[in-house]
Amino acid sequence: MILAKKVRLKPTKEQEIQLWKSVGTARWAYNWALAKQKENFKTGGKFISDSMLRKELTRLKQTEEFSWLYKVSNNITKQAIKDLCNAYKKFFKGLADKPKFKSRRKSKPSFYNDNVKLKVKGKKVLIEKVGWVVTSEIISDEKYYNPRISNDGKYWYISIRMEELKPVVEMTEVSLGIDVGIKELAVCSDGIKKKNINKTSTVRRLEKRLRRLHRQVSRKYKMNKEGDRYVKTSNIIKIEKKIQLLYRRLSNIRIDHLHQSTSEIVKTKPFRIVMETLNIKGMMKNKHLSKAIAKQCLCKFKRQIQYKCEKYGIEFVEADKWYPSSKTCSSCGNKKNDLKLSDRYFKCECGHGIDRDLNAAINLSRYKLVI
Repeated sequence: MILAKKVRLKPTKEQEIQLWKSVGTARWAYNWALAKQKENFKTGGKFISDSMLRKELTRLKQTEEFSWLYKVSNNITKQAIKDLCNAYKKFFKGLADKPKFKSRRKSKPSFYNDNVKLKVKGKKVLIEKVGWVVTSEIISDEKYYNPRISNDGKYWYISIRMEELKPVVEMTEVSLGIDVGIKELAVCSDGIKKKNINKTSTVRRLEKRLRRLHRQVSRKYKMNKEGDRYVKTSNIIKIEKKIQLLYRRLSNIRIDHLHQSTSEIVKTKPFRIVMETLNIKGMMKNKHLSKAIAKQCLCKFKRQIQYKCEKYGIEFVEADKWYPSSKTCSSCGNKKNDLKLSDRYFKCECGHGIDRDLNAAINLSRYKLVI
C-alpha cells in the first residue's frame, strides 16, 4: 500500500528564493499549457498530448526571451504540463471540473521534484537546482513516488509517497454505520459521536478575529484608493499576512480534528464501515447551510476513512444515494416519508423513539448485510 508522508523543510534565505522561483515556473508552465489547449480547441483542433507540448516548450526555452526557464529544473515544467493534461483527461471522463488558470494569490504554491534525483542523507534532502535542504526529521532512504515541495503560507514541506506494509489487525464482527452532518461531524451506529470542531470556542474566537481583520483591511483599502485603483500599503500587507496565517491555523485545526476522528473510528476494528454517498454539490446549493457544510470538510472526512480502511483491511461500503437511512425506522423498518430536515428526533408509529442521526447510522450499518 502506498501512503504519503509530509516533512517540514528548513531552507536558507538563498534556497527559499530558489524555491519560490520553482513555484512560479511550475505555475507559468501549467498556465502556458492550458492557454495552448484552449487556443487549439477554439480553432477546432484535437487535444494536444503532453509530449507534444513538452517538445514545443523545449524549443521555446532555446530562445533568448525564455532562457530564464533554465534557472530551474526542467522536470518542474515537464510535470506541470503533464498535470494539466491529466486534469483535462479527468474532465473528459467526468471525474473533475474543467481546468482553470492558476493565480499567484489563490493557487497552492507547489512544484514537482524528480523522484530519481531526490537524494536523502540523514536530516537533509537534495532538491534539484536548490541543493541540500535541512529537514525537521529523518526521512528513511526508500523508494519514493511523486515528490512535491509546497508552501502553506508559513513553512515549506516535502510530500513523498512510500510503500508501506498493511498491519495485521484482528477484526470484530461489527458492521459500523456512519452518518455525517452539520450538528455533529459524525454519528456512529455504536453510539459514538464526533463533535463539530467549528462550534468550539477556539475556532469561533479565531473566526471572530478573522472578520475583524477583514473589515480592517477593507477600510484601509478604501482610505488609500487613488481614482479607480487600490493602493497596497505596507500596513495592508502586514494585515493580509495575519489573515493568511489565521486561515492556515483554522485549516490545520480542522484537518487535525478529521485525522483524530477518523483514526479513532477505524481503530474500533469493525469488519466493515458503511457511509452514505455524499452529494456535496447539491448540498452546497442550500444558501443557509453551504458555509457550515464547507467548514465540515466532509469530502476529506470520507477520503480519510477510505484510505484508513484500506490500510487496516476494513471493507468500505458506500450506500446508495437514495437509500432512506434517515426516514426508515431502525426498529420495525417502517418508512416515514413526511420526515423534515428540522425533525431532529425520530418518532415511529410503532412507538420507537431515537435521535435522527443515530437512527440513520444504525440503518447504514445494516445496509445490504446478509446475516
